[in-house]
Amino acid sequence: MSTSWFTPAPDSLWRRLEGRGKARIASLFNLVWVIWAFADVGFNAKVDVHWWWVTILSFTTFLALYALAYIRPCRDTPWYGLAMALLGYVTIGVNSAGGTSDVIFAGSFMAFSGSPRVCVARVLAVLAGYIIAANVARDWGWQPTLILGMVYLFVAIANLLWRINGQKEWELKLSHDEVRRLAATAERERIGRDLHDLLGHTLSLITLKLELSRRLLDRDTDAARREMEEAERVARHALAEVRAAVTGIRATGLAAELASARVLLGSSSVTFDYITEVPVLPARMESELALVLREAVVNIHRHAQATTADAKVQVIGNELTLCIADNGRGTAGSEGNGVCGMRERVRALGGTMSFESAKGKGTRVMIRVPLTADERREMPAESRRLAS
Repeated sequence: MSTSWFTPAPDSLWRRLEGRGKARIASLFNLVWVIWAFADVGFNAKVDVHWWWVTILSFTTFLALYALAYIRPCRDTPWYGLAMALLGYVTIGVNSAGGTSDVIFAGSFMAFSGSPRVCVARVLAVLAGYIIAANVARDWGWQPTLILGMVYLFVAIANLLWRINGQKEWELKLSHDEVRRLAATAERERIGRDLHDLLGHTLSLITLKLELSRRLLDRDTDAARREMEEAERVARHALAEVRAAVTGIRATGLAAELASARVLLGSSSVTFDYITEVPVLPARMESELALVLREAVVNIHRHAQATTADAKVQVIGNELTLCIADNGRGTAGSEGNGVCGMRERVRALGGTMSFESAKGKGTRVMIRVPLTADERREMPAESRRLAS
């Protein structure tokens, strides 16, 4: 075997658990159950040399198969599970606890490739083989077989449900990213249409007036001056319209984030309400507050276990406030990296963030950012209305 054989494949279980530290640790912690391979020593006073060499050889083989099941491609995982099951069938006559342990581990690997129906068929096939092997080699009867069979089914079905849930979470993430991409595409198309409608006719008019003023310059200076003044007036009007359009474009960042938050939280059965009148924000705040809102919403989705949440963006006096709250489980522990990152973004805007969270009483994040006199003066009086 080459060294690459023992390098985790890109689509292996080990790679899939990358970035999910607890899941990786749990996959290694599961090995604690291999102690059952030596259970006969505790239950039976007499174990001969034959038992020892069969147990050690089978135990070493099992560890190799377990490692390969994690680092080889997922499509091959059921084959390593089948090899564990065969190992259990062969050794159950000598070491009943070790053989049963091998079969139970085999069942746990039957669920990581293929459709749920195929996985269930594999699980039942391995179980049938175990029942036959156990009763031929040990003649246990139906009571022990039923109990151990139930343990086997519990482990196998639990892994299948874990895999299905993981796939749904991944599909949800993909759909959420797709919503963002489609929203960004639609926004780019809208910007293109608005700029074309806004500037196309205006620039053509300015060009015509400047051409006319150039022709009149030698013959009628006053008329040429009037045309140039008219062109200047049209240009100033176009500049004001462009500024208004750009202001609207900037406001879509937070607006899109609010709409995206409703999609994400709705997928986890959290009712999300947000104020539909969103003020047009200064450019320096738009993207940063949108990212702060995203982090807060992701925390609610992943950790809060909430049923309702809400967000409110307001301008009160010379201060802009953003409040995100939920009725989840709250936390009494220290702040994580996400909350620290939110604080850094708010601090960069010259604002403050209060994070109130008590165990069982939900979480409330209040962000306050002061507005300069120029920003307050340039902000439109009317807010941007969102679809609720």
